[in-house]
Amino acid sequence: MPGPVTVTKTGKVARIALNNPPVNAASHALRLALTEVVQSLDADPEVAVIALYGEGRGFIAGADIREFGKPPQAPLLPEVCLVLERCATPVISILHGATLGGGFEVALATHARIALPGALFGFPEVTLGILPGAGGTQRAPRLAGLAPSLDLITTGRRIGADDALGYGLIDQIREGTPADLALEMAEAVLSGDLPTRVTAAQEVAADPAALDAARAKAEASPLFAPLKCVEAVAASALPLDEGLARERALFDDCMASPQRAALIHAFFAERAVTKIPEAEATQRDIHTTGVLGAGTMGRGIATALLMAGLPVTLVEPNKTVRAEALDWIRKTLDGAVTRGKLASADDTLARLQIATDLDALAQVDLVIEAVFEDLDLKQEVFRKLDATCKPGAILATNTSYLDINLIAAATARPADVIGLHFFSPAHIMRLLEVVVARDTAPDVVRTGFALAKRLRKIAVHAGVCDGFIGNRMLARVRAEADALVLEGATPWEVDAALEATGFAMGPFAVSDLAGLDIGQAGRQRRGEVAPVSDALCAKGWFGRKTGRGYYLHDGKSRTPNPDVEPLIEAARSTPPRSFSPEEITTRYLTAMAAEGAQILSEGIALRPIDIDAVTLFGYGFPRHLGGPMHWADAEGLGTLIDRLGSGAPEILQQLHLEGRKLADLN
Repeated sequence: MPGPVTVTKTGKVARIALNNPPVNAASHALRLALTEVVQSLDADPEVAVIALYGEGRGFIAGADIREFGKPPQAPLLPEVCLVLERCATPVISILHGATLGGGFEVALATHARIALPGALFGFPEVTLGILPGAGGTQRAPRLAGLAPSLDLITTGRRIGADDALGYGLIDQIREGTPADLALEMAEAVLSGDLPTRVTAAQEVAADPAALDAARAKAEASPLFAPLKCVEAVAASALPLDEGLARERALFDDCMASPQRAALIHAFFAERAVTKIPEAEATQRDIHTTGVLGAGTMGRGIATALLMAGLPVTLVEPNKTVRAEALDWIRKTLDGAVTRGKLASADDTLARLQIATDLDALAQVDLVIEAVFEDLDLKQEVFRKLDATCKPGAILATNTSYLDINLIAAATARPADVIGLHFFSPAHIMRLLEVVVARDTAPDVVRTGFALAKRLRKIAVHAGVCDGFIGNRMLARVRAEADALVLEGATPWEVDAALEATGFAMGPFAVSDLAGLDIGQAGRQRRGEVAPVSDALCAKGWFGRKTGRGYYLHDGKSRTPNPDVEPLIEAARSTPPRSFSPEEITTRYLTAMAAEGAQILSEGIALRPIDIDAVTLFGYGFPRHLGGPMHWADAEGLGTLIDRLGSGAPEILQQLHLEGRKLADLN
């Protein structure tokens, strides 16, 4: 097999091609080969310019994820960058595709950078709980200044070639193939038309205002890494060797942080959930699709299918709803074009047919039902679909809670029935729960996962129970939040504590957003009560849609609803006590972990990491905590068992007795 680096000499130019498919990750083999080749060429008197470029999809897309968690092997990437920067022979880099993280750091260590149109740049390390550790925090400020560098490094934001050129991070944008440009631009160095410079020799302009603003923002965040990024960038004012030493020390701090482990876990969760028992089944062909119901979920699902290139027949008998749905879909597609997510709204909309009768679905390969959340209604719909749809068509329900076994039993083909639980807004939210009923065929499950991939969604394998994985956990922690309020906390104290922890919204704000009547309907189905929420519903205060719930809503902001307090006082049966934010968060997360463990023990989820994925990608669980199952391991199963007492799930007790963790079940 050819190595990850090949050299082509043309006159005084040596071109180094990086070839480590699929994304030219900076693996140990590539680092070692590149270092050896550059040192050899630097010693060659016949070579006057060295040009690096990537084969395939890009230059270097970053670190090799296969090496995460393994002992590092020399040369480390900082050493590679120093070899490039200190090379007496000018080294230039030709950048196309994704040049991210360690790949960007390699490029910054070269003596000139030329990008192809469409190239993408960034430092995503902060999203993994670390910082650029191969000189990125030292070299970027020397080229772009402090403010742009702080923005890129503390946020992980990606930029295109035009922005990179404007910041001074690259020198030119040129058309051509990477190999041809490598030769052309190397010859430009020889002729003097392309100046080169050593990044380390550039001075960093002082910008205390940018540093102060970035530091204040980082200090207000629950994340560990952004502040370390700011400190590392601030060290770029030092001589390079001192700055690199400071960067490495701060990098090591990040590596030792629990947040780094949690963020890496979240990163791998997206890949782990694709490993399913049905992976070897042959998926069914999906060329045409149908959606039944054009309400909020139906129109969102139809839009997601259209944007994935699939023809959609949308069935809705109500004339007004049909018109509203068509207008909404058209505006949504126009917005996608404006944001550069879609080439043509008209071409996409041309794949949509709107019909009034189920007969229009007779020949589709997949139909997704999105009617009102009522079991009798859904069973009647599936009886009609069974009689209408062609043999082999997949019949999917978007139910959020209901028993899919009972829905499938209404048909003569339960093997073709599956749950595809989208999250609102369906064309945006990344999570898709693929709910496998008792008789669902393996090839139908495999097809559901393939569809999710086509829709650019993260599919998670779930079993049948009330609420499946996500909504079942949501019901449990919402009950815990209600208990906290009855014991003395206010709804806004609960929300504030969890939002400070990293949740996008607290449970009471979420309830107002979703509609308190929706939560009440679920409780009534389960035979449960929530005194305060039920009292709000009795007054017709359903949250944002009525302008009043736990909060007052004016369309722009929310403020606590003072009229909720008397309802809380009336519902309390014991004297209230105060709660610290830490106690609120611990109670909430412990309840979530306990319910996840119970879901796991019942076989509703395949693995703990699947539960983490559901909460991370569908429910706004803070990534820096890794998901409730990862958090449980970090907290300690013994600690959780002590908190839960006799209510601790048996699976936690058994694992603790065996000295194992939930992660061992992944």
